[in-house]
Amino acid sequence: MVQIRNGVDGGAGEEVRLRVEPAAGLDFETAKELARRKAREICAEAMLLSWHNAATGDHYPTIECGRSGRPAWVVYAEVRGANLTVDINDGQYTFMFLKLARETHGVAS
Repeated sequence: MVQIRNGVDGGAGEEVRLRVEPAAGLDFETAKELARRKAREICAEAMLLSWHNAATGDHYPTIECGRSGRPAWVVYAEVRGANLTVDINDGQYTFMFLKLARETHGVAS
């Protein structure tokens, strides 16, 4: 089951939170596909910039990005204009997107 909560988490852009049950059976590829689908519901031309898997610590990109003390994958996405974050299961998986075109619902971005 997927529950969707919309909101902004103190930063610029839009945050969409998905709840997927059972969380223990959710793998990275399935989470990534769910995030892409949700992002493309909001903006048909959403481009994935970065992601993080909290269980393994894996993230993309795997580079160092500044010395701000913030995760490099977050800094990387933000400096490239990330304006949509899809958070699955309260941070189990996080995906940051750039909305490139008009939104498919609501007001154009």
